[in-house]
Parts: sequence; C-alpha cells; structure tokens
Amino acid sequence: MAFRLKLVPDNTQFNFFRYQWLTFGISAAAMVLSLVAVLVMGLNFGIDFKGGTTIRTESTTDFQVGDYRQALDDLGLADVSITEVFDPSFGTDKHVAMIRIGTQDETGSVTPEELNGIEAALKVVDPQVAFTAVESVGPKVSGELIMTAVYAVGAATIAIMFYIWLRFEWQFALGAVVSIAHDVLLTIGIFAVLQLKFDLSTIAALLTTLGYSVNDTVVVFDRLRENLIKSKTEPLIDVMNRTVNETLSRTVMTAVTTALALGAMMIFGGDVIRGFVFAMLWGVFVGAYSTVYVAKNIVLWLGVKRDWSKPDPKDKIDEIPAAFREGP
Repeated sequence: MAFRLKLVPDNTQFNFFRYQWLTFGISAAAMVLSLVAVLVMGLNFGIDFKGGTTIRTESTTDFQVGDYRQALDDLGLADVSITEVFDPSFGTDKHVAMIRIGTQDETGSVTPEELNGIEAALKVVDPQVAFTAVESVGPKVSGELIMTAVYAVGAATIAIMFYIWLRFEWQFALGAVVSIAHDVLLTIGIFAVLQLKFDLSTIAALLTTLGYSVNDTVVVFDRLRENLIKSKTEPLIDVMNRTVNETLSRTVMTAVTTALALGAMMIFGGDVIRGFVFAMLWGVFVGAYSTVYVAKNIVLWLGVKRDWSKPDPKDKIDEIPAAFREGP
C-alpha cells in the first residue's frame, strides 16, 4: 500500500485576499524597518567588505575570550574582535576562536611581526593555541567588492524583470520586482538587526534566493495566465485566489524540502558556511511569503488583460479564399 505525504490538502479554498491590506501592510512596514535598521545599525561587514585580517585559532584546551582579549590589549591593534566558535561537530578537545583585526594601513593586513606578536601573546594564556587560517583584505579591494556586489544584485533584478516582461506582461514584471525588493531588504535587514557577518557568501545567498523566489513566482504567474484564458468573465480576484490554491501544495512542498536540506547544513555544515545557509533559509520562507502575499497583490491592483488565448483554428479557415476551400 503506497503512502503519500501531503502537507497541503487537495482542493483548498483559502481566501488569500481576505486580509490583503494587512498582509501587504506588514510587508511594507517590514521593508521600511529593514531599511532603517541598515541605516541606523549598519551591517557587520566581513573581512571581504571592510578590510583587515581574520585569524582562526584552534586549541585542545578550553579558553576564555576575555583572556584572549586581555592578552591583545597591550599590542596596540585596531578594532579587535574575538568570538568563540561553537559547532556540534567539534569534539571536546577542539576549541576554535575567530580573531578579527581591523585595517591597519593601506594594505589592510597585519605585518608578519605583528602576527608573531599576536601568537606569542596568546600562547602566554593558552600554550596549546595554533593559527589554522589567516586571511587579509585591503580596504581598496573591499570597496570594489561592495560595488561589485551591488551591481550583481541590480543586474540580476533587471534581467529578471525583463524576462518576466517578455514572457507575461509589465504588471507581472513589476510585481516580481517588488517581490524581489521585499526579499532582499528583509534579508539584509535581519543581518543588520542580528549583526551577523555580511560577506561575499551572503551576496551569493541573496542571488540564490532571488532565483528561488522568482522561480516560485513564475510558476504561480504561469498558472494564473492559464486560468485567465479559461475564465474571461470571472472576477480577477477570484481567479487569482483559485490560482494560489492550485499551486499552494507545490509552493509549500518546495519550501519545506529546501528548508530541510538547509537545516541539515545549518546544524552539521560548520561555522564556515553558517552565514550563507542562514541567508538562504531565511530567504526561502520570505520568498514563499512574497510570492503569495506581495507579487500577486501588485498584479491584482494593476489589473491584467485576458486576450492571451490562441485563435480558434476554425477562424483561420474562414480567412482562406472560397475557391481554395471548396477544392477542385
């Protein structure tokens, strides 16, 4: 006997427009608050965007972050940040810390002498400490990376809008762009509020989230176009409600299965990819929400045409001259 898992019942009749002003208002408020959070709190730029040196240390003995910080206080280093890294995959004999040192000069990195001094100072409080990775990025390079990241997100958004405009109509393209802006702003906003590290891997997660969200949106738009062709007199709001209900199972199943994979990566993937996975996991749920409650609302308010239907072949026969239709 076959067993089928159903997260959404068949033939659902949810009214997704019942509280359309409330849901869209929440989205608009969240976008504004995210923008305010970025402007007021700022982003915790990683080494890629801010410049400086990041040192990853490992030790077989437990340590106190305060002891590490006190050991480095007398070295005259700028913008020192020390965090202990926790990961379920670490054993009891593996203790990891990330030491971030802000830009020292135009090179953006500490000198070999300063690096040796840092290691010597830490060995005083923890003789078992070892440097497993040292990364440095200059401020000029990091500034170029920020602009490149902005261009990448902007170019992806414009390309997506142009594609949807060609495939559907400009109303659909505008709805998709607003949905994309919603997803990007909320993702950046949560990084600002939680002060999570924002680096190139986060940009990669943003671009991946855009593709995921647009794919989900296009599926709904495609079904909507089919239903509009079949129902030329039914109110637009009813057609759109029926469309979302028909694609709801696919939307929920895709989001849940993707979240399961990302959840496993979040738990067992380690601290190196945790920021990337968190951005994608957040983007999956935000993207599913924007597909249902943002993109289609824009299309509803702008209205769409219903003359996509293909001409009837019988109409083409009437255009053929009678002499040819009658045959010899």
